[in-house]
Amino acid sequence: MLQERLEPKWIDCFEKSFTLSGVSEGHVVAILSETQSRPVLSDLAEHALSRLGAKPVRVSVPSPPLRDPLPVRSTGACYALEGYETLLSALSDCDLIVDVTVEGLLHSKELRKIITNGGRLLMISNEHPEVLERCMPNSALQGKVDKSLELLKQATVMTVTSASGTNLHAEVKDAPCRGGAGYLNAEDNVAYWPAGLALFFPLANTVNGTVVLEPGDVNLTFKRYFESRVTLHIENDFVTSIEGNGLDANLLRAYYEGWADDDAYAISHLGWGLNPSARWEALMMYDKQHVNGTELRALAGSFMISTGANEFAERFTNCHFDFPMRNCSIKLDNYEVVKEGVLQGDLA
Repeated sequence: MLQERLEPKWIDCFEKSFTLSGVSEGHVVAILSETQSRPVLSDLAEHALSRLGAKPVRVSVPSPPLRDPLPVRSTGACYALEGYETLLSALSDCDLIVDVTVEGLLHSKELRKIITNGGRLLMISNEHPEVLERCMPNSALQGKVDKSLELLKQATVMTVTSASGTNLHAEVKDAPCRGGAGYLNAEDNVAYWPAGLALFFPLANTVNGTVVLEPGDVNLTFKRYFESRVTLHIENDFVTSIEGNGLDANLLRAYYEGWADDDAYAISHLGWGLNPSARWEALMMYDKQHVNGTELRALAGSFMISTGANEFAERFTNCHFDFPMRNCSIKLDNYEVVKEGVLQGDLA
């Protein structure tokens, strides 16, 4: 069993991550956690920041009472900070916020307030430190991330196809785009680690088609590989039907239905993985409590489709699924980004 302790090598990893994000001597850095956070992540962050001569401040809030009818995992929508308006303002005044809350703030309403107030945030995913070590922030990835974002900003339509029957169309024009190499550049206000994923948040009523999930594709919310075919039919952003006779389809239908929330079925974001350090088979090597699954979101050449919260379409829900898919082809207008699961051109 893997132990979670202050290994010097992991402090080195955190120190490198913070250095890449511009932390230096004298910077005031808030380590934001909740009572159910993984303690070793806060400890590693504090030790690494102290090595750099920064001034770490630990801020921990109680994990809130459960409000949802089902177990929740990997949403990126922590609500532990709700009601802490004064605290959000103070956090925004820090040189950096290191987010080690359980779910992270990426899709939370509070992140908007932090950014509006001038705050900068680095979310460290709720992973065992070994996962973070293997998927270190990588400046060599930055060029591919920048190229991907350039392609997205220039595109009007994304088309995703596969030999198994996926045929999805999404409008990209004017949609907010995101990407990162695991650290904050000077102009960034949000980053996350592990990283290496380029994506966009479709605006309302812009996604239509069919997605066929095959054995070997991944349901990261359940932290399991698909073992049977599941077909999602999508109309104007919303999954309208889930086809399949196996356990995978039955579990999906039951979980979605349990929310009694239309927004749970909506598209959150679409994109592709860029990180060669991310491994498809990694989910087999860890117990579920050790991983949050962020690594497989960044699998190089994968297509990522997610359902759930999309703040840019004014949809908020704690039901969130990430489905990294292999062997898909992705085009932005007529430019082929991925061919049958392999990055193309400048992204290869």
